Amino acid sequence: MTTTKATIGAVAAAAAIVAATAIPTAAAAAAPAATTTAATAPAAATALAATTTATARALQPWPVLKQGANSGWPKVTVRSLQYLLAAHGAKLTADGVFGQRTRLAVIAFQRARHLTANGVVGAATWRALLVTLRRGSAGPAVRAVQDQANFRNGRNGHSLTVDGRYGPATVAWVRAFQHAIAQEIPGFPVDGIVGPRTWQALVTEALSG
Repeated sequence: MTTTKATIGAVAAAAAIVAATAIPTAAAAAAPAATTTAATAPAAATALAATTTATARALQPWPVLKQGANSGWPKVTVRSLQYLLAAHGAKLTADGVFGQRTRLAVIAFQRARHLTANGVVGAATWRALLVTLRRGSAGPAVRAVQDQANFRNGRNGHSLTVDGRYGPATVAWVRAFQHAIAQEIPGFPVDGIVGPRTWQALVTEALSG
């Protein structure tokens, strides 16, 4: 994605607006549909172009992480992995270092889920690790989301308290983040719920460059 950190800097500010206005999800979803009602040929051509652009702007593939430096990804990506492993019972410190303890935790999780137990975290392992989060959720997976929010924030690196509680501030940030992604990927859910697509956007560091 081409959106810069200057743009994502507005996400934290937009979160307050999202929290205050609380636009219903159904109304937000209906808005883009309303723009496609014209039955003219130019409108059809525009829709086709929009579909092509949306395809080109698909989410990045899941990161592939393994023991070692993982230099292609920032430490926050490894921390998200560690938080998610902790959400499934692993005793890990989320320090952003993929060392032997993290590798063993990955292998144990992969064996428990009947995945290839090689200690390498690819798409299948990420998907198995995911925890759907919504208002009221709590635990290490929520910390991963809050940590990702702070990674994207330009103000001293902190916009959310990493407390593992999915409260109003976290919901507002997630909705603002989803809204920003939806500007590049039409149809991206803007519901304040961290499901598979939002997790993928977060751990592939969308809107962080």
